[in-house]
Amino acid sequence: MSTALWYASRGTGLVALVLLTAVVVLGAANAARFAARGWPRFALAEVHRGLSLLTVAFLAVHVSTAIIDPYAGIRWVSVLVPFSSAYQGFWLGLGSIAFDLLLALVVSSLLRPRISLRWWRLVHWAAYVCWPVAVVHGFGIGGADARLGWVRVLTAACVLAVPAAVGWRIRSSHADTEARRDGEFR
Repeated sequence: MSTALWYASRGTGLVALVLLTAVVVLGAANAARFAARGWPRFALAEVHRGLSLLTVAFLAVHVSTAIIDPYAGIRWVSVLVPFSSAYQGFWLGLGSIAFDLLLALVVSSLLRPRISLRWWRLVHWAAYVCWPVAVVHGFGIGGADARLGWVRVLTAACVLAVPAAVGWRIRSSHADTEARRDGEFR
């Protein structure tokens, strides 16, 4: 049973990385006000939201299977408290930080109608910290998996996609974006 849990944890971790990458890319595209014929902004926002929930589901399975697997002896507290695990403390601690940041993103999104747009945006900037921390966690804790060619290619694709999307977002210009930068929408 432990081998199945180990594979499930590794597999769902990689899927969570791909999904988190897609969520960050779509978030950057949405913030840049991307729209195209047949792909309106509301559709982009809905796909972003749906992939975010799917990411959380895969992350829940990733974390749960890692904890249930008796091999590493990871405790539930190590999920929330960074660097508290005896098993690969540094790398697992980075995973905890990424998880905590993602949890803040989820909670702020659920509370969006009750909090100001400014606070929501401030918390959502955490995505730009959560993602690289998650990448480093996966690469560091991945062991032999991280050295597999296909895992390296997958990780490299993720590492190329997010900076490209963020760079595009920074360079993009739209009336809403310009007004927000000028302080009209606070």
